[in-house]
Amino acid sequence: MNIKNISPGVYLKPNIPTLNLLNTYILVFKKVKISSIFDRNLKIGTMKHILLFIMLTTITSCLLTSCKSKTTQSATSQSQMSQSQILEVDDILARADSLTGKTFTTEALCTHICAHGGGKIFLMGSDDTKTIRVEAGTKIGSFKPETVNNLVRITGKLVEQRIDEAYLTEWEAQVKAQTAEKHGTTEQGCASEQKARGEAPANSIEERITNFRQRIADRQAKEGKNYLSFYYIEGDTYEIVE
Repeated sequence: MNIKNISPGVYLKPNIPTLNLLNTYILVFKKVKISSIFDRNLKIGTMKHILLFIMLTTITSCLLTSCKSKTTQSATSQSQMSQSQILEVDDILARADSLTGKTFTTEALCTHICAHGGGKIFLMGSDDTKTIRVEAGTKIGSFKPETVNNLVRITGKLVEQRIDEAYLTEWEAQVKAQTAEKHGTTEQGCASEQKARGEAPANSIEERITNFRQRIADRQAKEGKNYLSFYYIEGDTYEIVE
């Protein structure tokens, strides 16, 4: 084993199975009579094979220990990097499927805040077509009015919201009963919400619902999925970046 090939700083912990194996070999050799070592009938080749086996076992054990140590260090490093990484809005939207249910931090410009209690804000990505909604939730409660037009750092979990036929039917019933939520569902609904969903301009709620049905039908034909997926962040903490 060439010691020079070992990377600097790598600490090889004692390998217990290897030590036990070496101790066994020592005991075996102790039991062999001294006279038998010099026995003319003892084949030198056999001794060479035994020594070679011991060397290979020791080297393999050391390499496995070293690799395990490096793997652990690499996993720890990757974990620390993912925890400290700040995701861009564009990246969140592009990777929404894989990020759903995961907690992360993002930093972006707040372009709008819900007028009804500050329960929602909207963050913009590289342009106004890349927008994501952030819900204050129970942990934040509400966003401060000065959040608008400022850079905001949010830590929260990505949540998927699905719009299907059942959702649209319930929406129609709410409209008829005049109980529709004012933010994003009525005719005067929030433009930021509609933009975040990629909605086409519409003159009425009925037209918006019709447009959603058409989008669902298109996706059903192309992907076999009878719903639309939209994503928002359920906030845990936030701060205005000075």
